[in-house]
Amino acid sequence: MRIVIAEDDPLLREGLALLLRAEGLDVVATADTAESVLAAIDEHEPDVAILDVRMPPTHTDEGVRAAVEARRRHPRLAVLVLSAYVEQSFATDLLTGGVGGLGYLLKERVGRVEEFMGALGRVAGGGTAIDPEVVAQLFTRTRQDTRMERLSPREREVLGLMAEGLGNSAIAGRLVVTDGAVHKHIRSIFAKLDLSPADQVDRRVAAVLHYLENARAPRH
Repeated sequence: MRIVIAEDDPLLREGLALLLRAEGLDVVATADTAESVLAAIDEHEPDVAILDVRMPPTHTDEGVRAAVEARRRHPRLAVLVLSAYVEQSFATDLLTGGVGGLGYLLKERVGRVEEFMGALGRVAGGGTAIDPEVVAQLFTRTRQDTRMERLSPREREVLGLMAEGLGNSAIAGRLVVTDGAVHKHIRSIFAKLDLSPADQVDRRVAAVLHYLENARAPRH
């Protein structure tokens, strides 16, 4: 797995590079600005780009804008965005722009090596990885779409774990239920969100993106 890292904090940037190399991954370039990371991605064509949300010069949303631009130039590029805290609009802007190979994690997850590497692996494999804290905050703000209101508390819990990138067996283990029970809940979620098997979309990804998009709808 070839990786480019964009982080303006030199300590975190080099620490992350050392961690990934210790795990046997190939960090082909590091960068400290959005402009330089785009140049590095164009040059090295990595499998994954790991970017900080806030980068010079304004330290607002340069990292997210660079991630969106990088995906426009290289549609197969997997992108994992790191943030010091939950920034809902940035999360939804990024994650609703694609159907896979995208992740949004809080920086504190990097210190939990096994958890972080699992999320990186899911993103590199074309899946999604959304920080549990982001999921929790989005759920508390989601009240607009009546389809979301159709979900039972357990179904919301299952969808939240799906959003974190967990597979059916992992969800079953987390909730201490059978795989069959999880499968039944997911089928119900798809039905209540009007996601038909005939649709030409990945229903699992569509369910996650549905509530992310819904979470940023104006509140009345």
